[in-house]
Amino acid sequence: MALCYNAPMPLFFAYGAALSRKYTLERCPECKPRVSATLSGYQLIFSGWSRVFRGGTASLKPLRGARVKGGVYDVPDSALKKLDIAEGFPTQNAKLNVLVNTETGESLSCFTYVPAHPAEESKPAPEYLALLQQGYRDWGLI
Repeated sequence: MALCYNAPMPLFFAYGAALSRKYTLERCPECKPRVSATLSGYQLIFSGWSRVFRGGTASLKPLRGARVKGGVYDVPDSALKKLDIAEGFPTQNAKLNVLVNTETGESLSCFTYVPAHPAEESKPAPEYLALLQQGYRDWGLI
């Protein structure tokens, strides 16, 4: 009898605009919200300039003792390329493998996107901040 092994579905840790479930599901409907989580050892900053948002966008900066709250999406293998394109991988953003923790203490191995090229910290547009606030509400983080 042959044993079938199903590899776990990739997990995407969202901390920026992708926190908004509406925003993410419009771009990649196959992504399924799973659980809120915290990434330790990083600080949330805003950097660069987005023509779409007309201001800086969320990024991660390594910082001991800091934490970033976010949401974890299940991403079917069949949708990974679609999400990569939507997130500007690999030209605008790179992938970073991270370990996040849920409120119940479960550790999850995820990937997230970070800017591929370092940029100066910059001010986000009010519309972008509103999108992030909606995302925090979607995940029950505020």
